Amino acid sequence: MSTDATQIQPAQSQATQSQPTVTSAATRFAALGGAVAVVLTVLLVGGLDLYRLGDSTRHLRRTISEYALGPQRWVFDTGVLLLVAGSIAILAVLVRHGVAKWRSAGAVAFGAWSVGLTLVVIFPKNNWAIGPSLSGSIHRFGSMVAFIALPIAAVLLARPWLRDRAWGAHARWTFGFGVLSALAFTPILYAIGVNAVVGTSWWRVIPLGYVERLLVLTEVVAVLVAAVWAMAVSRPAQPAYMPSKTS
Repeated sequence: MSTDATQIQPAQSQATQSQPTVTSAATRFAALGGAVAVVLTVLLVGGLDLYRLGDSTRHLRRTISEYALGPQRWVFDTGVLLLVAGSIAILAVLVRHGVAKWRSAGAVAFGAWSVGLTLVVIFPKNNWAIGPSLSGSIHRFGSMVAFIALPIAAVLLARPWLRDRAWGAHARWTFGFGVLSALAFTPILYAIGVNAVVGTSWWRVIPLGYVERLLVLTEVVAVLVAAVWAMAVSRPAQPAYMPSKTS
C-alpha cells in the first residue's frame, strides 16, 4: 500500500449505486453460498474422521486423501469440490467489489489453491498396496500447490487493506490466518529438509496425518474468514472502497 493509502477513495461509487438490485442480490447469494460450501466441507470431511474415531485413532496418522481409496471416496470428493466451488465464489465476490483484481497476485494464488484441490480430486493418491502411479504423483503435486498457494493468497489479498477504515478488521483476520497456515506448513518443509540431508522418507519424519489435518484446518478457516469478508462487502449498505493498490 502506498503512503497515501489512508486517503481511501471510493471505487466506482456511481457505478455501484446504479447496479441493478438483482446483481447485488446475486453477489450476496454467491458470498453466502461460498461460506456454506466451506462449512459443508468441514462437516463432510470432519464427519469421516469422527466416524472412524469409533474404531481407532490410528487412521488419523494417515493423510485425509486416504479416504479417496475406500468406499467413502464420494464423501471426500464431494467435500473437496464444495471447497473448490466455495473458494471460487468467494474470490469472485471479492473481485466484483474491488477487494482484488483478477490478475493480481493474490487472486492468482487463490485460483491456484482451487486448481490444486481439483487435481487432488481428479487424481487419487498412491495406493501403496499396488505401488506408485502417475495419478499419485499428480495428486501430490496438486496438494503441494494448494497448501502453498492458500497462505500466499490470504496474505496478498489482505495486505493492501490492513489499515483500511472499512475493511481493516476483515483484512487483519484474513492476513492472520494466512500466516498461521504458512506456519502450519513448516513441519512438512522440515520433513522435506530432513529427507534431503539424511535420506529418511519425509512422510516418516513427522506424523503426517496429524500435521496435514492441522494445516487443512487453518487453511479452510482462512477461506471461511475470507467468505465473511465477501459477505460484508456484498451488503448493499456498504460502499465499495479501493486502496491505491490491490493484491
